[in-house]
Amino acid sequence: MSYPIKRLLVFPLVMLGVSVFVFISIRLVPGDAITAMLGTESGLLTPTQRDALRAYFGLDQNWFIQFWRWFAGVLQGDFGISTTYGKPVMTIIWQHFPLTLELAILSMLIALSIGIPAGIYAATHKDRPSDLIVRIVAMFGQSTPSFVVGLLLIYLLSVGFGVLPEMGTFVPITEDPLANIAQMILPAITLGTAFAAAVIRMSRSTMLDILQEDYVRTARSKGMSRRRVIWRHALPNALIPVITLSGVEFGYLLGGAVLVEQIFALPGLGRTVLDAILQRDYALVQGSVLFIAFNFMVVNLLVDLAYAALDPRIRFETK
Repeated sequence: MSYPIKRLLVFPLVMLGVSVFVFISIRLVPGDAITAMLGTESGLLTPTQRDALRAYFGLDQNWFIQFWRWFAGVLQGDFGISTTYGKPVMTIIWQHFPLTLELAILSMLIALSIGIPAGIYAATHKDRPSDLIVRIVAMFGQSTPSFVVGLLLIYLLSVGFGVLPEMGTFVPITEDPLANIAQMILPAITLGTAFAAAVIRMSRSTMLDILQEDYVRTARSKGMSRRRVIWRHALPNALIPVITLSGVEFGYLLGGAVLVEQIFALPGLGRTVLDAILQRDYALVQGSVLFIAFNFMVVNLLVDLAYAALDPRIRFETK
């Protein structure tokens, strides 16, 4: 049996565990779902009306029955109806996920395009002033919270110079690509710069180790140029830890960067899940977390498969 198939067979067990965990966790949050859904208007409900609403949403049953009904629906592709939006959960997820996916991709492109070259440059100029500068910048990048970076960018570029829009009605990329990029660039830079600092430190550390390997010394002794040795021989092996780090970060970003989406008023998946938790929208929270967990597992599987593509020494057993 091949390695990818083995990993795929584990997916249902992980999803079952995640579904049980999130089902119990959301119900342990203090508060009443009906009150959270209706707000102050819930005080106008009579006990009969409140009981009728609880029965309509299945909240009058015990947890085991609620979970079984919901999980049986999931197996049929029905994740339930959101009490906040009054729509099927998957419809809401697919409405908000494209924004989060775009933000994650832009952030990763910014982080890797900055982090990998800077890390390699620092490693190949070890203990020089330029190496020290790169390390200091990376340290500041990792220690500065993303919401601080976001607020500073908003103030400097939008409020101070009026270069980019602050926030407002989100424009999908299919409608107006330029307006979309203008709205997404600030949050993408906010997330990308923070992750770029981690990539710089990881790629620098790994490259320093790789440059001491025997095969790198052999390549140099054969008269290969320094550039060819670094980019052709050392870089592919140095990228393996960076890919691992990027896979974890990308999975996290697909779950929605809640703070950044909140600061820039982006209707992404993370902000939607946060609002669902505050509104005690059980079906939406459960469906969204399952969707995020599935994406995370898929990303991790692709990262593992990328190892073999980068390093021929890595082989997956097929027994």
